[in-house]
Amino acid sequence: MDPQTNSPKIDSILESVKKILGLTKEYVSFDSDILIHINTVFSNLTQMGVGPKDGFSITGYDEVWDDYETSNPLKTQQIQSYVALKVKSLFDPSANANVAAAMDKAIAEMEYRLYVEEENSRYSESLSLEEENADE
Repeated sequence: MDPQTNSPKIDSILESVKKILGLTKEYVSFDSDILIHINTVFSNLTQMGVGPKDGFSITGYDEVWDDYETSNPLKTQQIQSYVALKVKSLFDPSANANVAAAMDKAIAEMEYRLYVEEENSRYSESLSLEEENADE
């Protein structure tokens, strides 16, 4: 149970994305399509330098958000939103041009923020390493 929302916490990556898409876990007709989109988004994140250096992919319901390693655990919530929104735009794009434009703008902002945050984390890590090496 999530203490903030008082609702069941969904750890499965696939299940949480399906929930955002309005699909239940039991409805499996589009699981393979959704898996492809989720893995595409994870590939995009890897190319942006976000997440595990060797990339990440899922094969079903067994993979959970805690499996996705980031430089900052607080970033996981933002990544969850990004993955869900990006998958929604790929899997079920809005027919309304204004809604589609708003989603694209939100996705672009999240990409920018994730990229900048990751760059800042790497810069801070490199400074720490330089200080440690200088002390030796």
